[in-house]
Amino acid sequence: MPGMDPAIVEHHIDTWPNTYPVRQKQRPLHPAKAPAIKAEIDKLRHAGFIYPIAYTYWVSNLVPVNKKQGTIRVCTNYRDLNIACPKDKYPTSFIDQVIDECACHEVLSFMDRFLGYNQIQIRYPDQHKTVFTTPWGTFSYRVMPFSLKNTGATFQRTMSYAFHNLTHIILAYLDDLTA
Repeated sequence: MPGMDPAIVEHHIDTWPNTYPVRQKQRPLHPAKAPAIKAEIDKLRHAGFIYPIAYTYWVSNLVPVNKKQGTIRVCTNYRDLNIACPKDKYPTSFIDQVIDECACHEVLSFMDRFLGYNQIQIRYPDQHKTVFTTPWGTFSYRVMPFSLKNTGATFQRTMSYAFHNLTHIILAYLDDLTA
């Protein structure tokens, strides 16, 4: 699978000591939304982002969200897992400071690192915590999904590492780059 080398960065899902895993019961899906959810699951499996898993202690639900365009975004309810995780205190840049640092330059280029989160793998012993349930089975993420508590800090740490010797040219704010 393409992406960042796990020797450089992996996302860790650490939980507080004495935290009990939470198994959310599967919620019924609206029949009109089921085909879109099935298509999203198939797309994630084909890309290698998720895989089926049988036995786990952490289980979360899918939450289909209607978008303005009339499509459906499939989100995972990691609320219980996020409560069980301490906050990663890695600093994130302030976007207004990034823009202010660019103000005196003649030419600027803004780049969006689209789908960058999916380039970072989850540490193998922590993958079982990302399990979600569907009518078609339970699946676990191999790569970092949205809605986990410390994904922003992990991504900012990765971007800072990748551009550490180019800070005079490129400023990183999560997945947005300013050159």
